[in-house]
Amino acid sequence: MCLKKIIALRKQSNFRKYFANTSWILGERILRMGVSLFVGIYVARYLGPERFGLLSYASSFVGIFAALATFGLDEVVVRELVKTPEQREKILGTSFLLKLVGTLLMWAAILVAIPFTENDFQTNILIIIIAFGVLFQAFNVIDLSFQADVKSKYVVHAQFVQLIISSIVKIILVFNEAPLIWFASVFFLDAIVLALGLVFTYLHNSNKIFSWKWSYETSKNLLHDSWPLIFAGIVVSVYMKIDQLMIKEMLGAKEVGLYAAAVKLSEAWYFIPMAIASSLYPAIINARVFQKEVYYQKIQNLFDLMVWIAVSIALPTTFLSTLVVEFLYGKEYLGSSSVLIIHIWTAVFVFLGVASSKYLLAENFIKKTFYRTFIGALLNIIMNYYLIRIIGIEGAAISTLVSHFFAAYLYDFFDKDLRNMFIFKTKSLLFYRLYAK
Repeated sequence: MCLKKIIALRKQSNFRKYFANTSWILGERILRMGVSLFVGIYVARYLGPERFGLLSYASSFVGIFAALATFGLDEVVVRELVKTPEQREKILGTSFLLKLVGTLLMWAAILVAIPFTENDFQTNILIIIIAFGVLFQAFNVIDLSFQADVKSKYVVHAQFVQLIISSIVKIILVFNEAPLIWFASVFFLDAIVLALGLVFTYLHNSNKIFSWKWSYETSKNLLHDSWPLIFAGIVVSVYMKIDQLMIKEMLGAKEVGLYAAAVKLSEAWYFIPMAIASSLYPAIINARVFQKEVYYQKIQNLFDLMVWIAVSIALPTTFLSTLVVEFLYGKEYLGSSSVLIIHIWTAVFVFLGVASSKYLLAENFIKKTFYRTFIGALLNIIMNYYLIRIIGIEGAAISTLVSHFFAAYLYDFFDKDLRNMFIFKTKSLLFYRLYAK
């Protein structure tokens, strides 16, 4: 049966294109995961839980506000490039300038927020250095252009160069026993190298950046669809990063380091749903236009795949967490293992959430993305406030798991427009189609 499905898929005209695109993305992300994990662990071992905690805190602090810089445009831009390729120059030029404006808003928000923290001077310097790197994220419109054309291999080339340079620099810094501030500077270096790589790749493929055009009308259209995603992106950042901020305020930098070490291992796999969903998004849009039944079948298949992959990762990690943490980080980080056991199961709902976000965008249910994410973030903050005080960093992991369960799955039950998605997800979670045959 599986062989027949594979043969049938290969006969589809666009299968090879989408499969190749997905393969390039997954290949790069797997390589990135392996190299980043190895180098990241090397850095974490050198810095120790406390200094590693400060660096993670600074990165998380910037990350909460970084969604402002994107203006929620990424998925909307890809959609518009697929639908109206003749408007490419206007879409790219307009979205680039909007992202620059978004970066300025992000900096303003950070400068306003810093005085309300109890950070020392060193921590604030780390935050500012990392924040400066966000300026160059505007160039990721080039990535969006290649995504729309299903040509992600060109982006992979730029990302690979950035990965190698970043890794070499970090290893040199550890070897030379560099102070913490230099490791924050690597975030800035990464952003510059990636931006230059994207520009070179874009120009090398006979494209012209100077042909990009600003259009007021295009900006209105883009922002009309993206503004809910701006707030959704902010709340996503909040409940992905707020844990570490609250842990630092309640427990201290060392506990942030222990928690961050576990989260780094848990979230290392999050590239998988993002790579698969981003690559298949154009195919899902096309199916919706021409074949509604095939469209829903593609979504169900996507949910099934996400659950299978997530459970395959979470189950062995649960039983091997202590061995994994001690082997990778050393005995100094053993307190991370109990967090990893809990946090790794968040992957199931993160994977489903990423997949269902494509459905929400395709159906123009963009506001619902904000609603469910906001409720999840609010639930996470409330639970963090109580559970971190009671059971420490394990409480933060439980809060994250419960909030993702509600936002990515249970919320759909209470929304009549999304109840069919709840049914699809339930079938996937129960491995329904495994037994239905």
